[in-house]
Amino acid sequence: MATEACRSGKVRIKESTVKASTLIRPGVHLKVRKNGFNLQFEVVKLISKRVSATLAQPCYKDLTPPEELNKYKDWYIGKASAEVRLKGEGRPTKRDRRQIDDFKDHYLEWTEEFED
Repeated sequence: MATEACRSGKVRIKESTVKASTLIRPGVHLKVRKNGFNLQFEVVKLISKRVSATLAQPCYKDLTPPEELNKYKDWYIGKASAEVRLKGEGRPTKRDRRQIDDFKDHYLEWTEEFED
């Protein structure tokens, strides 16, 4: 997922996009665009191998402004009704869930094009 995000230009250091193989060091500020949010992080410490999210948390600082984190909540609250499925269709399958998530991600990106 991270490699694909780098390829599509969603990860930046300063104002330039980065490759997945870009070397980083402590103190680097990353800008990540994910699901319509502009997240900002600072690298505090490097890790030599993959670890769980709880072990990775002390290795970065989240510098994302609160208004960016509240963007979805401000946009969504009171503007849409609950999602419903037709009677008898049951729960969404894993495939259905992925299609719904992809649709929502695509919709958020599409609406942001008009905001800029």
